[in-house]
Amino acid sequence: MSQIVIVSGSPSALSRSERILYYLGDLAEEEGYSVKHISVKDIEAEDLLFANFNSPKIKEIAKTIGKSDGVIVGSPVYKASYSGVLKALFDILPQDILQDKYVLPVMTGGSSSHLLALEYALKPLLATMKSHNLKGLYYKDSDIDKTSDHVIFDEDMLNRTKKQLQYFIEKIKGNIGVKVY
Repeated sequence: MSQIVIVSGSPSALSRSERILYYLGDLAEEEGYSVKHISVKDIEAEDLLFANFNSPKIKEIAKTIGKSDGVIVGSPVYKASYSGVLKALFDILPQDILQDKYVLPVMTGGSSSHLLALEYALKPLLATMKSHNLKGLYYKDSDIDKTSDHVIFDEDMLNRTKKQLQYFIEKIKGNIGVKVY
């Protein structure tokens, strides 16, 4: 079974970003994919703070991402960028961890004015890890219900979400067993 790994850069216990990421995971599972969630909250702070490359958890994360067919990376917008803890995680993962992988970047922010954080912060980070970035998804906090089964309020945003996820899945299907250069 093909596997999608979802990486959450949200340090919050109840997070809109994580809610969206779990929703995307549910949709991917409906398409027959195995989904593995990784959260920065599951990593010892000392491993991230002191860049412990030899941490068993970091090695496990690297192995999981390396074996995946595609990756979804999400973060809330903090100071016009992704979370620092997400950056700390990617700093200690192998430089080419996302090579030959399609990645769907996802961000959440307080308003539309933070939309460019997706283009000018998260996508460049993922590109340095050798990913094949897709268009990505940006959600305003007001678009998301953290507690309801209906996670996304706006019908257009819901359709855009499903369309982007379907495109991501199509790219993964076309990439399985094929090196992308």
